[in-house]
Amino acid sequence: MEMMLVTEKQYRIALELCKAGGEIDVTEVARRLNAKPEDLMRDIAELEAKGLLHRGVRQVELLELTSEGLKAFNEGLPEERLYTNAFKCIGKSIGEFIDCVKSLGIDADEARIGLQYLLKGGCLGVINGVVSVSSLSKCYEVMEAAGELRAWLKSIKEVGVNPPVDLLQVLKRRKFIAVVQRNIVAVSPTQKLVELLNNGFLQAAPLVTVVTPQLYLSGRLEKAIVKRFDLSISPPKRKVARLNAYLEFLNLVRETMVSMGFEEVKGPHVEMELWNFDALFQPQDHPAREIHDTFFVSTPLEVKPPERSIIERASAVHRRGWSYEWSVDRALRLVLRTQTTAVSARAIFERSNGEYRVFTIDRVFRPENLDAKHSMEFHQLDGIIVGCNVSFRELLAFFKEFSAALGIKEVWFKPGYFPFTEPSVEGFIKHPELGWIEVFPGGVLRPEVMEILGAKESRAIAWGIGIDRLAMAVLGINDIRNLFSKDLDFLEKQAFPQLEYFKRRTSAREVKVVEYPY
Repeated sequence: MEMMLVTEKQYRIALELCKAGGEIDVTEVARRLNAKPEDLMRDIAELEAKGLLHRGVRQVELLELTSEGLKAFNEGLPEERLYTNAFKCIGKSIGEFIDCVKSLGIDADEARIGLQYLLKGGCLGVINGVVSVSSLSKCYEVMEAAGELRAWLKSIKEVGVNPPVDLLQVLKRRKFIAVVQRNIVAVSPTQKLVELLNNGFLQAAPLVTVVTPQLYLSGRLEKAIVKRFDLSISPPKRKVARLNAYLEFLNLVRETMVSMGFEEVKGPHVEMELWNFDALFQPQDHPAREIHDTFFVSTPLEVKPPERSIIERASAVHRRGWSYEWSVDRALRLVLRTQTTAVSARAIFERSNGEYRVFTIDRVFRPENLDAKHSMEFHQLDGIIVGCNVSFRELLAFFKEFSAALGIKEVWFKPGYFPFTEPSVEGFIKHPELGWIEVFPGGVLRPEVMEILGAKESRAIAWGIGIDRLAMAVLGINDIRNLFSKDLDFLEKQAFPQLEYFKRRTSAREVKVVEYPY
């Protein structure tokens, strides 16, 4: 008799078969191994191929809870639910009694069924057309009987135990259970398996699916089971390739912005504090510039200073506005940009005064805790409209027009505060599950910002839209982490934003500005 190696799971299955001493259902084997039956079927097939077990299928009748039975199991029988609320409605006619319990959250049909059993059991009575209490002791008996039925529903659902014949008939009559035909897979050990186990010739070994040189040289391969692959079998076909839904959404937003007359611009991810903070008139001692809100870059590389003009203007405006000694060395430090407004600042500096509108969609970085609404790396849609007569009114109009293009019909605006805009606004849209979420922060760039950037004669409105949160609302996702999911099944089920765009887009006139939604 030769030694036979099986996987650790197969060895545990073999032990359970020998303990049973005969035929045993696969569901019972799975219960003993704390596993799902479907997770054992491949191993059972391999053990059968090795001649270690017999497998058979037989048809049996089983009891299953119907939808009514599941509701009774989870929420209580109709008479139990009605009894809990009945005393609030005593003293009314039957019709008024039903309406009363309906107002307490009980369906009218269930209320009638529950009333029937409470009347039949002598708990309640009807005198001169008015519902009244007949006997509290009878009420306790009805509740005790209902509790027994619910206990049997639990036994049927969780253990598979059949109730006595009289109770079985009651459960069937009340349509709480149904008899169904099921195929049961049963297995039993062969004589070969019994002999191998009794003589110590069946041994568990680790399963190896990838053979590496290190594994071969260590000698562990000789004591392992190498998974064989049949390369003649074609792999499962996936659906037609497509872009990630989130990337589609970003492209859609780009097309929308271009159609509104904007030009896309780009900027570096590793940025000087000058463009990320100082050019935006954010003081160097501002809390947002501390390590808990910003990723600082440590590098021996020297930064090439920008034009001297912006250094001089930034120094003068900061000293005049904040009354402190501005540090050029601090301004030249490198950070991972915390906002794409740094790109807008560069654009204004390069173009100076005039009339133009630009935008950028790109990643920003902040030391956030990863959860359903926040990430340490996310995207922003930043944009500016520069001109001589640009006002706060145009900013709100842009938010409404942009919302309409994406099919968003409700927006809530409230006053906001940002270091580099005044006046400022925070715009919220309603997510179907998460409620109101902020996506539209913006405002009019302060005169100090325009002076630092060399566009003192112009005005500008600016915004930094939380594009990831906006995508969650449009795509129907309630967890920001799902935007970057690698699960192919999940990704294939995602909607096509381009198709949804043409279904949902509307006009700005249809966008409702909500007042005080809380």
